[in-house]
Amino acid sequence: MASFPLLLLPGLLCDEHLWQQPAVALADVATVHHADLTLDDSVAGMAARVLATAPPVFALAGLSMGGYVAFEILRQAPQRVARLALLDTSARLDPPKRLAVRRAGLAMAASGRFAGVTRKLLPQLVHESRVDDAVGAEVMAMAQRVGRDAFLRQQRAIIDRPDSLPLLPTLAVPTLVGVGEDDRMTLPEESRILHEHIPGARLHVFARCGHLPPLEVPQETAAVLRDWLLAA
Repeated sequence: MASFPLLLLPGLLCDEHLWQQPAVALADVATVHHADLTLDDSVAGMAARVLATAPPVFALAGLSMGGYVAFEILRQAPQRVARLALLDTSARLDPPKRLAVRRAGLAMAASGRFAGVTRKLLPQLVHESRVDDAVGAEVMAMAQRVGRDAFLRQQRAIIDRPDSLPLLPTLAVPTLVGVGEDDRMTLPEESRILHEHIPGARLHVFARCGHLPPLEVPQETAAVLRDWLLAA
């Protein structure tokens, strides 16, 4: 079976391990490329860096912050994106309360108080049943690998990102929208907005799942992405 380039964009404080299991499962239908989103402090810079080394045309999947970068890639080079998958992300800007939380976290990290993802924060990121298992441990390990300096750059990029809601009706590629039904970080309402505003988009809800389906339910994530990649 022929494989197609698939570019995977991670979320805040995540690295390629976020997508590792689905990527392996999709190796027969996709040539996987993992993007590094740790080096730039704007989504424009992140997108430009990704595009500089990406294949000429590719399927694009982004989770959370990766979704913000996916929207920017579509602004910069829409002709290069053949398919789009948006997991646990939002097109809208942060409401004031969420923005205040981000700014507080940014200030703490800038002053040297960077704890990564703590055990206390895990219930915001994964389903309660996975907080104390290998999934929770991997989320904390990823955050430590990404580190403080990258976190500062990523949070600045997220805070300053543009509103992508006006972009949605213009999207004309096969689009999958996915969300964990128990996502407490980016509420499922945001994915329903994507589904409603992107022409022809398909919505998939991951049961008993939080903010990180590729880690929490990797087999289901791989199956949904396979259907998306192979759909006519």
